Amino acid sequence: MHDKYSRLQAILSEMESVVVAFSGGVDSTFLLNAALRTLGSERVLAVTADSETYPTEELEEAIRLAASLGAAHRVIETSELNIPGYKENTGNRCYFCKKSLFEHLVPFVQSGAYKHIVYGLIADDMNEHRPGIQAAKERGVRGPLQEAGLFKEEIRDLSREHGLPTWNKPSFACLSSRIAYGETITIEKLGRVGEAERFIRSLGFSQVRVRSHGDIARIEVEPEAMERLIAHASGISDKLKALGFIYVSMDLSGYRSGSMNKVLDRGGAAI
Repeated sequence: MHDKYSRLQAILSEMESVVVAFSGGVDSTFLLNAALRTLGSERVLAVTADSETYPTEELEEAIRLAASLGAAHRVIETSELNIPGYKENTGNRCYFCKKSLFEHLVPFVQSGAYKHIVYGLIADDMNEHRPGIQAAKERGVRGPLQEAGLFKEEIRDLSREHGLPTWNKPSFACLSSRIAYGETITIEKLGRVGEAERFIRSLGFSQVRVRSHGDIARIEVEPEAMERLIAHASGISDKLKALGFIYVSMDLSGYRSGSMNKVLDRGGAAI
């Protein structure tokens, strides 16, 4: 693990200066911290995209984290719903998102102030459905964590060693990942799942997903939290129905990152 971190530092040193696509999650925070430690704050810029798919509380946390690390930080405005091909929500939706994000970051490199764009790709991602990887390749954007062979659990362990508050932060993905492939993404649907998850987290659940399948809400929590979720069933059901869902269910398989991608494995959505 520590050898991999040394490899990461060598990769970053070779890059000389970087723009970090910074969401404030476990991976991008660790990458930003490593870049700052390796290159110094004058050669690192963190950039966060503020859009309708990114909850306000996540943006606020990203701003706080960048400041606590001493990073130069820019927040840019983007709108995934205005990207051609995105709101149709096909299996390669994430390609359009990442393509737009990287296009917004290119001018920072073209200005001559920084030499490379990097993002929080990790070794685990290479075995998952990640259309954004193609967008990164097309723009020459690099994933130093993946290049160093770092996996999520190693990143969490190293984050804890380095005193990063994100070491045990629950995994997060954009709100569009909650909406079933083939179902058009709208600002109303994004707001609905965002508010539903916010409510459930307020009850003491840290890792939660509310997956939207039309009028059905499919709630995912960690298996050990299922009993507590059932104890709150009445209140959760009332809240989610007030938000517009007709049926509210709990997924008996528990929380799984990228569970919406299962339909792609069966050829059930257009790609």
